Amino acid sequence: MPDRKPDRQSLILVTIDCLRADHCGFMGYGVPTTPFLDQLAAQSFVFSNAIVAGVPTYYSFPAIMASRYPLALGREVLGLAPGEINLASVLRDAGYNTAFFGAANPYLSPQFGYNFGFDTFRDFLQDHDLDDDDLPVHPSDSVLPPQIESHWKTRLNAALANLSHKIPATGSAYDELYFRYCQRRSALQSPSFDLLRRFPAADVIVNQAEAWLSSIGDGPFFLWLHFMDPHAPYYPTEDALKLLGNSQTASRARYLNAFWNRSDLGSHRLHRHNKEMIAMYDAGIRWVDTQLARLVEVLRRSHRWENCIFTVTADHGEEFLDHDGRYHAPSLSEELIHVPLLIRVPGVAEPGDKKKNIRRDPFSLLHLAPTLLAAANAPIPGDFQGTNYWPNLQQENAWPSPPPAIAECVADSTNPFRTGQSLGFRQLAIREPRYKLILTFNQENKILSESLFDLEADPAERHPLHNSANRADRRRLLQAALEHLRSSHPLRGSDAHLRMRLRGITRKLTDASQTSNEKFTPAVMM
Repeated sequence: MPDRKPDRQSLILVTIDCLRADHCGFMGYGVPTTPFLDQLAAQSFVFSNAIVAGVPTYYSFPAIMASRYPLALGREVLGLAPGEINLASVLRDAGYNTAFFGAANPYLSPQFGYNFGFDTFRDFLQDHDLDDDDLPVHPSDSVLPPQIESHWKTRLNAALANLSHKIPATGSAYDELYFRYCQRRSALQSPSFDLLRRFPAADVIVNQAEAWLSSIGDGPFFLWLHFMDPHAPYYPTEDALKLLGNSQTASRARYLNAFWNRSDLGSHRLHRHNKEMIAMYDAGIRWVDTQLARLVEVLRRSHRWENCIFTVTADHGEEFLDHDGRYHAPSLSEELIHVPLLIRVPGVAEPGDKKKNIRRDPFSLLHLAPTLLAAANAPIPGDFQGTNYWPNLQQENAWPSPPPAIAECVADSTNPFRTGQSLGFRQLAIREPRYKLILTFNQENKILSESLFDLEADPAERHPLHNSANRADRRRLLQAALEHLRSSHPLRGSDAHLRMRLRGITRKLTDASQTSNEKFTPAVMM
């Protein structure tokens, strides 16, 4: 490994799961969710239209870490390819200490290649009993707390629910009665936020980072932190609630999360609790902000802050009935693809410096990795699909009009481990400053639907323009979509594609073997 040079810039990448742009103070939000980041934004480059390359997590991070579109290697593969060059591997080869601390997101794990390039990789997945799903637990699994579930009760409920939904007008009544029964049983317990919380809170992650920083000496480092505090189910810390003047109790929070997660309710009934859900979500954001302030104070005390690039962004946003939906199922609406992005570089964009420009054109997170590597004076791999915009950031008037930001996903792939879901219809969003085109393709890449939005006149994306309107704008965005699809084809037969498919097949065979052993292995009498 090359000698470590203490004079080089270190790099911290902070990714906050589910953080939508319009819930940050420095992006205009009125609730004090990000007081520390608001101060940091005054000495940072702020991208007011940062756009993810895919939604949800498994479609977002290939672009953030490896500057690659998520579907470039095919719809049937997830994560990074084994040995795929990324931010961590480049910086480790350049002599950096590298570490990742993540709050138990199952898609950011060695299983999906994200440990490549890290000297230290702690994902906390061994500490938590998690499903292989980046979405909240399915409503049918969440209304009844695990403490009072039993196999025979679960089977009985499934049978009754199935029967009731076959009889007209009884299904909804049964769902409501069962929900109330579960809540009554839950009320017999005295929960706490700490026991209900599904993921480790931000203070746990920062504690790990602080311990690691104290162990590596003075050399340059790359530290990636991923926080899950704003992720559903929404169980913020009590301290975070107090910071926002929220007196929510754990019992009430449990009820709200169970109600919010019901699949049998329409948005008209869910709206009654929308504000309370957002308040808990906001408290999760505030706790991350509080812990980032603590981390930066640690860096200041150790004299590392003046030589550290600090970047904060998100993998996607979160929906609160904006389009009658919840959470972040694969979709390309603005509340999900528009995320915050700030980049603080020592000695650049200091308070009062005219170079501190807020970049308003759409900026794809595909360009983040090469731009950060250039800012750290590190080499940029030729395989990266994104562009290095660091030279443009350094010069006030040298910002070109970037190409449209493109986001993509597989529609309805809420759990890509389920057979067939990962091979569903492909969706593309082509995002310009004013216009946004959303396309849905079938298996033969033929367009099934297209919706063009004028975001200036219709920022909520409620009224797609008529197919005969804005022909020139529509043609321009369609051409960008075509070029994007063409650029993906050469990667489908690449070594990286084959390695990813092999990993996927190996995983399925391993899972099948384990299932078979569990099914046919006789119980041992003790």
